[in-house]
Amino acid sequence: MIRRRLAAAGALVAAVALVLSGCANQGGGEQQGGGPQAGAPSQPTDAVLPAGNGQGRCAPGTSIGYAGTIAGQNAALGIAIVNAAQLAVDQHNAANPNCQVTLVRADTGGTPDTAVGPTTALINNPAVLGLVGLPFSGESRAVGPALNAAGLVNITPSATNPALTQNGWTNFFRGLGNDAVQGPAIGRYIKERLNAQNVCVIKDDSDYGIGLAGTVNQELGPQVARCQVDVKTNQREFSAIVGQVQQAAPQAIFYAGYYQEAAPLVQQLRDAGVQTTFIGPDGVKDPQYVVNAAGAADGSLLSCPCVPQEGFADFSNAYRQAFGVGPQTYSAESYDATTILLRGLDQGIADRPGLLNHVRNYNGQGLTKRFQWSPTGELTNTPVWMYRVQGNQIVTDTQIG
Repeated sequence: MIRRRLAAAGALVAAVALVLSGCANQGGGEQQGGGPQAGAPSQPTDAVLPAGNGQGRCAPGTSIGYAGTIAGQNAALGIAIVNAAQLAVDQHNAANPNCQVTLVRADTGGTPDTAVGPTTALINNPAVLGLVGLPFSGESRAVGPALNAAGLVNITPSATNPALTQNGWTNFFRGLGNDAVQGPAIGRYIKERLNAQNVCVIKDDSDYGIGLAGTVNQELGPQVARCQVDVKTNQREFSAIVGQVQQAAPQAIFYAGYYQEAAPLVQQLRDAGVQTTFIGPDGVKDPQYVVNAAGAADGSLLSCPCVPQEGFADFSNAYRQAFGVGPQTYSAESYDATTILLRGLDQGIADRPGLLNHVRNYNGQGLTKRFQWSPTGELTNTPVWMYRVQGNQIVTDTQIG
């Protein structure tokens, strides 16, 4: 029943991934800099998994929520997250007959304007004790005050704007490195690995794009980031921007934004003869970028504070069996975040303050990293990786931070 409900929203994504042979994160080949590809990590032997010891006990009706896009803007990123959360819940429930947890979904549409209502519905549902999401920084900022006031613990697998942990919220936890980690790593890669001394930084108008561009610019410095260009959400025609890039003649182009705009942008750059290396962040790292760019994405570099998943064979196989497609960007991070909430529920925690305190004091190994948070909700372990588009696949390149 759950998978049938997701099928309509995820049909395009599934079809895309099947076309790509389900290899969004498959390693192989050589990195952009010419050296051997770094091996993806294997599953840690001490990783905490959703099934636990099978002795979990919780009250009937116990629920956690997912808030994020399912059918809205850049929906493929949200579907990769909610699918992984559902997989964790399904595996947990199969192993724990005395603790049957429900995942309640709220489709936020992926924007600050559309996120408030659906998230409020989760807040007002007393059975929902914790939340996985929201995927994007802008919507996280919009609903953060209400989630904090409700004391609803919120683990985001993907929202990276550094300011989100600077609002005094006590319920917000980030399941990955923020853009104050990712941005400098990208900047160093561009300067040291690509040896680019003239870079165009293009950003969209989202909280995510603005924040990430700022941290990349800071690392590059004005003598390198000489060309600054802005695009708008939902923009599809980029001739003026292509002209600006051609005039600047950069040695590298960094785009801070999402795949929805990145795909037509890179296609129009290539059509105009601009073959400069194109670097995008985690918001672009999705098979939909490759398909929408219609061949123009080949050779793109894509950074992400997400860990390559090809070494997590059991997780990847179970995900593929459940949803007919391999895991995508932030699937493993979502799986880990959901597992942490489930671990608390298994221990008999039956209210929001208890689950919040569980996460605040958590210290455990997941698939992707060790999870332990600072008082502001930032992780102490924050790896960053570079990926690249090779043909019609996104493959692992190397760890950069």
